Amino acid sequence: MNYIEFLESKVVVAENFGATIDKRLLSDTLMPHQKAIVPWAIEGGRRAIFASFGLGKSVIQLEIARQVILLTKKHFLICMPLAVVGEFRRDNDMLGTGLEIEYITDTDDIEDVSEFDNFLNYIEGIDDPGPKIYCTNYERVRKGDIDPNKFGGVSFDEASILRNLKTETTNYVLQHFKSVPYRFVATATPTPNDFIEILNYADYLGVIDRGHALTRFFQRDSTKAGNLTLYENKKEEFWKWVATWAVFINKPSDLGFDDTGYNLPKLNLHEVEVTNVVDGPIVNKDGELVLFKDTTKSLVDVSREKSESVALRVQKAFDILNDNGDVSNWIIWHHLESERAEIERRFKGTQLKSVYGSQTNKEKEDLLISFSNGEYSILSTKPKIAGSGCNMQHACNNMIFVGIDYKFNDFIQAIHRCYRFGQTKEVNVWVILTQNERDVLKKLKMKWANHIELQTEMVNIVREYGLNSDKIKSDMKRQLFNNRRTATVGEATVYNDDTVNVHKDMPDNSTGMVLTSIPFGDHYEYSDNYNDFGHNFGNGKFFEQMDYLTPHLLRTLKPGRIAAVHIKDRIRYSYQNGTGFTTIDDFSADVSYHFRKHGFHLVGKITITTDVVRENNQTYRLTWGEQRKDATKMGVGLPEYIYLFRKEPSSSDNAYADDPVVKTIDEYLLSLWQLDAHAYWKSSGDRFLSFDELSKYDMKFVYNAWKKYDKEHIYNFQEHLRVCEDLATVDRLSKLFMTIPPTSSNDLVWTDINRMNTLNANQANRKREKHICPLQLDIIDRLIYRFTNEGDLIDDPFGGLFSTAHQALKLGRKAVSAELNPDYYDDGLFYLKALEYKLSVPTLFDLL
Repeated sequence: MNYIEFLESKVVVAENFGATIDKRLLSDTLMPHQKAIVPWAIEGGRRAIFASFGLGKSVIQLEIARQVILLTKKHFLICMPLAVVGEFRRDNDMLGTGLEIEYITDTDDIEDVSEFDNFLNYIEGIDDPGPKIYCTNYERVRKGDIDPNKFGGVSFDEASILRNLKTETTNYVLQHFKSVPYRFVATATPTPNDFIEILNYADYLGVIDRGHALTRFFQRDSTKAGNLTLYENKKEEFWKWVATWAVFINKPSDLGFDDTGYNLPKLNLHEVEVTNVVDGPIVNKDGELVLFKDTTKSLVDVSREKSESVALRVQKAFDILNDNGDVSNWIIWHHLESERAEIERRFKGTQLKSVYGSQTNKEKEDLLISFSNGEYSILSTKPKIAGSGCNMQHACNNMIFVGIDYKFNDFIQAIHRCYRFGQTKEVNVWVILTQNERDVLKKLKMKWANHIELQTEMVNIVREYGLNSDKIKSDMKRQLFNNRRTATVGEATVYNDDTVNVHKDMPDNSTGMVLTSIPFGDHYEYSDNYNDFGHNFGNGKFFEQMDYLTPHLLRTLKPGRIAAVHIKDRIRYSYQNGTGFTTIDDFSADVSYHFRKHGFHLVGKITITTDVVRENNQTYRLTWGEQRKDATKMGVGLPEYIYLFRKEPSSSDNAYADDPVVKTIDEYLLSLWQLDAHAYWKSSGDRFLSFDELSKYDMKFVYNAWKKYDKEHIYNFQEHLRVCEDLATVDRLSKLFMTIPPTSSNDLVWTDINRMNTLNANQANRKREKHICPLQLDIIDRLIYRFTNEGDLIDDPFGGLFSTAHQALKLGRKAVSAELNPDYYDDGLFYLKALEYKLSVPTLFDLL
């Protein structure tokens, strides 16, 4: 491929993994929107159906199952919440699939039906044990009782269980169910702005690698692991990509069909606040006396508030039901067993029946179906038991939440047991809370608003494109970067452009040094177009794009000169490597191989130590607690490296560069040479500060004293540990940074780097976006001084904030640099112009 073709190949879309079916084979019972979704899903083979409540997700899944059985000649599995098996059986009878639905707790007794003769008997109606639709619950999946290899297809109903990568169910599904050829998920409520849930669906369906999606669409907080924000300028592309593998539909007209029979009635939300006055002193969660309760609730606070107010809230529910006695059937939602007990006590003598966890599956199913058939009038249960999949719209239009919590998905699902298509009456929802739970209700309503926003984003795309994935893919081929800008500031020329395009036009043998911090593979995307080197699927693709750049770096560098590359190894979390524990990707070795492959020679490695405490605060992979539980799963902090690559000189007689870096004896002293070229021996000395001295002096004095002591003495690990333990005893060992780090005077290990000495400090002061991996200014200074002459041209192909160009100008060199991100370009240009002004201001001596 040429470079443009390579960039166009980066378009992220979902492939088709299924087969095209004859639409005439679809059941006549299906509604028009269902007849559109089923063949689209089967052709994709791995698709998500986010259809609103009452649009027939169960019917869609049953028809998909029937068609996939015809295609694969194997059984089909539907995983669902415990309470909804009866709903699927009723819908299956209505659909008339001709297939039996059988509930299973394991797959030990299921026989394979891949024999072609059995299949022929099945489609010809001969009485033969052919393929079946099996259903099970998520508890069985979590326990590993279900072997996915028995099935040609699987659908996860109410698949929001996949939202959390840390659950046993999700881990098992991602590990084992990816072997099933046809995979589907169906739910009405992806959690608002919980993008991890959507990415987990995509990962399970096999439409993208989760790590690839993270770097492609999301801005991550380098100081807090897991803190994701969808780039504002990538929202449209993200939702278009989702639309290539998922359909969001609120009503049939979203796909161009008639909405007759699909108009929802009015929803009335009644907020009922009761006053919970606690006798005696009020204490917070830390046991401290306070004047008022904290209304911004933690999970612990919410749980305690609910426990304290059970009787009060249940009495209010009883009053609401009596005050509205003219309405017939009710659902009373609760979360605690103590609430259920109080409800049963207070409602004794009414037609109330409870559905709860210790009942058998059959008991739950019978009670729920009886309520939906109108056989009793008050159902008491928990959202996590009956809040998903049950259709109560024909039996009930009134519900009371005896209590609330922060779980929006449970809350909205419970409401939509009655508020769904087919409901003919206004739906009344009473929410009971105490005065100390206002923040909980506020958060629920905020999530509800976000949920509506998320659905609106997707439904608008569905209305525009329908289920035409090809049209979406065509529109996703955005224009590649073509808005080059350039500026010259003093002796520095900088570009806002793709670095490959900049370097292909640069003359041969023109630069005195390459000094750059390259992107860390596909770890992070720095700009919003396909030219970005961070926008690649895996390190292999990253280095494939580097193949278009590195030959130009070699060509433009003077013979014999140095390319200094700042790199760091990559952390691979358990969900990325499939091992269950964190590993390290030897990215520096890959960089070394890549540069050597293109003709560079590795001549040195400089190690820069990092602060292990700060690193753990960003990654949570080196925690003290986990280290104490099992040290074998813990690694060590990752240093950074400067790899020194040399371009071969034209002549091999003395190995000097064609344009040698020459320093006079008075500017490059013997002492400096020893520090540059060789480690020095440490001499023995006295002890470091005692416990009493450590507790007396301020930390700045302690740090500087340790730095001096460590440089002047033979290193003693036990003494180092003793100092740290003494500081911890007096509560002076920081949890934010490494208080007493190891030091070294070896030029190959730089421990005295000021981590804050970057242009990012200025970015923070100016409230501008910080660069994700800045190169420290003192590192740049050392490298430029050591490997270049005054007047040399320093090349940074990944300019960032133009730190290299900035320091090159300060040291009397020239600079050329390219940066793709327009914001970084503008900010870097600001710093260069500020430096130019500073350098041009005459001093008092100039005036004299």
